Amino acid sequence: MTTSSIDATRSPRLPAGFVWGASTAAYQIEGAAEADGKGASIWDTFVRRPGAVRDGHTGDIACDHHRRFEEDVALMRRLGLDAYRFSLSWPRVLPAGAGRVEPRGLDFYDRLVDSLLDAGIEPTPTLFHWDLPQALEDGGGWLNRETAHRFAEYATVVAERLGDRVTRWITLNEPFVHMSFGYGFGVHAPGHALMLDALPVAHHQLLGHGLATAALRAAVPNAQVLIANNCTPVRLRPDARRDEDAAAAHAYDVLHNRLFNDPILSGSYPDLSAYGMTDSSWGGVVREGDLATISAPLDGLGVNYYNPTWVTAPADPAAALPFDLAEPVEPYERTTFDWPVVPDGLTELLTGLQDRYGDRLPPVWITENGCSQPAGLHDRARIDYLAGHIAAIARAVDLGVDVRGYFTWSLLDNFEWAEGYHQRFGLVEVDFATGRRTPRDSFGWYRDLIASQRS
Repeated sequence: MTTSSIDATRSPRLPAGFVWGASTAAYQIEGAAEADGKGASIWDTFVRRPGAVRDGHTGDIACDHHRRFEEDVALMRRLGLDAYRFSLSWPRVLPAGAGRVEPRGLDFYDRLVDSLLDAGIEPTPTLFHWDLPQALEDGGGWLNRETAHRFAEYATVVAERLGDRVTRWITLNEPFVHMSFGYGFGVHAPGHALMLDALPVAHHQLLGHGLATAALRAAVPNAQVLIANNCTPVRLRPDARRDEDAAAAHAYDVLHNRLFNDPILSGSYPDLSAYGMTDSSWGGVVREGDLATISAPLDGLGVNYYNPTWVTAPADPAAALPFDLAEPVEPYERTTFDWPVVPDGLTELLTGLQDRYGDRLPPVWITENGCSQPAGLHDRARIDYLAGHIAAIARAVDLGVDVRGYFTWSLLDNFEWAEGYHQRFGLVEVDFATGRRTPRDSFGWYRDLIASQRS
């Protein structure tokens, strides 16, 4: 394996104690869709909808991590990771989402946690990374307030089993994306196209976060609790019409960023009047005491960053949404997902969070950042991407943002949701026909970076 000509040892230094990690998610890597009593998730159902996933791919086998996790932990040890962010499969632990606990599901996560600790790697589980038990979806899913309470019960079950060894917990992954793609536009599971009628999903997820935070702290007295929000700086094109486009950018920022950060960090929802929401109780969805539960102080804010979002005023004044998404004018490099590569957007995002929330902003963790690149082992573009974004974090730290760690997405090539196996995000290439893992050049570069940061 060769490495890039970019010298990892010359990367900007992050503070002593900075945590270096990698991230994955259960449905994207575990496989074993029906093993050991696991219940169906909404993704097990969604992938069987004709046309829902490119080429009809499913996560039934994925990376076969459920069977090969020790091999994957050995790869993490070779990388020198401080921590590994993974998600727990809710239906693997509670097949119906509530009630009967499946001990074999908990046994798997027991073995994974012990294997990580034996390798000197801190386990950092996420409780929910989009694979809601289908039984709960049949009862309304996140449109139903009761799902928030079932989520807290699930948090208690796993915390009581793993909390003697696991300290850092993440409640939800990207509630904005799950609400918008899963319930708003229907391109992810569970596949509902409700548009603005999906907004109650935001509140019920955040309520679930608050209830789970209390449950984790009750079961694990030294728990450190985070949420992983997908955040994006919102930008205007150089040819923007000043007033109309600025209003559209503000409306998009409210929906994507502030709807999920403000209640947690400020204890209130932002003004949603641009979306026709003038009742502060959202028609009774938000109840007395909910915001106090949601805004319980966190030990950290997880930030997932991939690129900025460019916005203009809607071309159709009668459009359902108060913005149109736009393409940048600047000739940015693109990933194979056609996402623009904008490292300075991460500095902009982090300093913007600091400016907006001030002392209310807890320590920040970059819980996802990475890129899809073509298949193959020589991935110079991925190394360039990682080097640029890690330098952007260092600039934010120099500007006073308290960033504690970085989890790149992803350790392995995996099932990339509606794209199936067509997008390759891994430091490690996976042959999905055989399961064979082969480290890429970026693997060696990241290993050298971590080693140099410790020296």
